[in-house]
Amino acid sequence: MSSFVDRHALWSDDQLKQAHELVRRIDLGEVDVVRFAWPDQHGLLRGKTLVASEARAALWDGVNLTSTLLAKDTSHKTVFPVFAAGGGFAIDGFQGGADFTVVADPSTFKILPWAPRTGWVLCDAYMADGRPVPYATRQILQRAVRQLDEMGMEFIAGLEVEFHVFKLDDPRMGLADSGQPGEPPRVSLLSHGHQYLTELRYDRVDAVMELLRSNLVALGLPLRSLEIEYGPSQFELTFGPTAGVLPADTMVLLRSAIKQICQRAGYHATFMCRPKIPNVMSSGWHLHQSLRRKSDGVNAFIPSTAGQDLSDIGLHYLGGLKAHALGAAALASPTINGYRRYRPFSLAPDRAIWARDNRGAMLRVLGGVGQNATRIENRVGEPTANPYLYLASQLFSGLDGMRRELDPGPSADAPYETPAAQLPRSLGDALACLRADEMLNEQMGKVFIDYLCHIKDAEIARFNLDVSEWEHREYFDMF
Repeated sequence: MSSFVDRHALWSDDQLKQAHELVRRIDLGEVDVVRFAWPDQHGLLRGKTLVASEARAALWDGVNLTSTLLAKDTSHKTVFPVFAAGGGFAIDGFQGGADFTVVADPSTFKILPWAPRTGWVLCDAYMADGRPVPYATRQILQRAVRQLDEMGMEFIAGLEVEFHVFKLDDPRMGLADSGQPGEPPRVSLLSHGHQYLTELRYDRVDAVMELLRSNLVALGLPLRSLEIEYGPSQFELTFGPTAGVLPADTMVLLRSAIKQICQRAGYHATFMCRPKIPNVMSSGWHLHQSLRRKSDGVNAFIPSTAGQDLSDIGLHYLGGLKAHALGAAALASPTINGYRRYRPFSLAPDRAIWARDNRGAMLRVLGGVGQNATRIENRVGEPTANPYLYLASQLFSGLDGMRRELDPGPSADAPYETPAAQLPRSLGDALACLRADEMLNEQMGKVFIDYLCHIKDAEIARFNLDVSEWEHREYFDMF
């Protein structure tokens, strides 16, 4: 009987060759186990670890996972009635917690440098009949990339990612500390902060930086720089440009890798936008993007006339990003906490505008005539964003701008004073904007948008039922 991959023709010729090479490496005894990792709706990696002999067969047959994983919010609570008809989803095939199948993309195989003799491979999710799972976010980005490919261009993106690393003082593993979610760890600072890019601050955390550098380079990630950010215990890594789906794959892997590497060494790394620590500074994820012509490999955003900021294609793409900025906000900043970051005069955007080399604008345009690195930097994202959804929202928006030849308007040189549409101030407002964006609903699928908003609504409902420290302090004594 043929394998799942063969029956449904899921691999390209290149992937088939890569799978045979992976089998050869397994047979040579390079690994003892292989982690089959699948990025879920939140961009978190889930999956199963198979011993090498079982991993060999699972490359072709896939690995079964329960469909209840698709029903989880960020507390890992199930927010759909999985034992109702259709599993509570808007599609057939998920009744009673039925399985779906994740199939390895053999081009993504890595050997994890921090986990002895452990292989790792990223997977895509399929229904029993071989159709992509409608809620599988990596495949949504793949669909956007294919649309661009049909226009003779490639999506190019570089990552600029801020995060915090603390000393792990107490992992909170007492019997009473479990829960959904459990108690967060107690931590202390590695750096006092507020000495942005100073060499002394960097040298004091060099052990952590070297730990991250050596492991990320060993993974083959395109690391460019390691930096001391402004806030206490806050850092930034930047990564060189890559094409297609690879920037999102890189982001998924590096977040998981950094957390694992730090945990093993007695640190706690977090990509939470604004942790509750004194004097904290918010973390952002700035996405640098451009398009490259497949015919000659040239950056399609480079203008040809002096004084132009971008080519016509680049300006239309920029116009699309601006036009759909409100609708895409929930995909760039998908947590309640992320909206603590948007405030005037904070190096974070608060309205849908673009500007020439201005860090207060949401869309910062860099480069010019003859400059190969001409690009658009979107500064709206938080580092918890599902990278497949964030990047797909950018591509779909930019493509819409190109098709409709949208004009982004003039540069906003006073970004916190320029009249423009305000970005959503809460996750609830952002979800309303996403539901109202017809283009994003059409391109991503209304079934998917409804599904994602249902999960996020469940998170907001839990948040609204919780009595916060602010409320207790405000009202407990006075009333």
